[in-house]
Amino acid sequence: MSHTALLHARKAAAAMVITVAAFGLTACQGSGTDASSPSSSAQPTSARKTARDSAKDAPTGTAEKSGTRCTDQINYAGDPRSNAEINSIGEKTGHCPVPEKGDKPSGTPKKSGTSCTNQINYAGDSRSNAEINSIGEKTGYCPPVRK
Repeated sequence: MSHTALLHARKAAAAMVITVAAFGLTACQGSGTDASSPSSSAQPTSARKTARDSAKDAPTGTAEKSGTRCTDQINYAGDPRSNAEINSIGEKTGHCPVPEKGDKPSGTPKKSGTSCTNQINYAGDSRSNAEINSIGEKTGYCPPVRK
């Protein structure tokens, strides 16, 4: 296979992985599925059982990256659970749990029609603009700047 063909094949594979991941994240948002829903009941019972044995901890979140803790992949700011609890859920299920909202969301309320990166100066923040803006879209709050 030529270098150009190999490069195109890698790009196509990467695009497919991104598309599947985006579709999976879209499917997991919003509905607040419970353990009786078809999407979670199709999973093995052992995968649905967690320390808290709740549907919120079922593998509906982001697939855990091998060797990377959930708290290093997803912003759990404002989540009432400890980092240890969140990470143990990811280890047991293979999926990082969806962040839970505490009493008061962390960050600045997001202005309608404005991305977080256009609302707040994130210079020096290690996260990408896309990650920061997606947090704002999902939570309605722009996350605090990380140094």
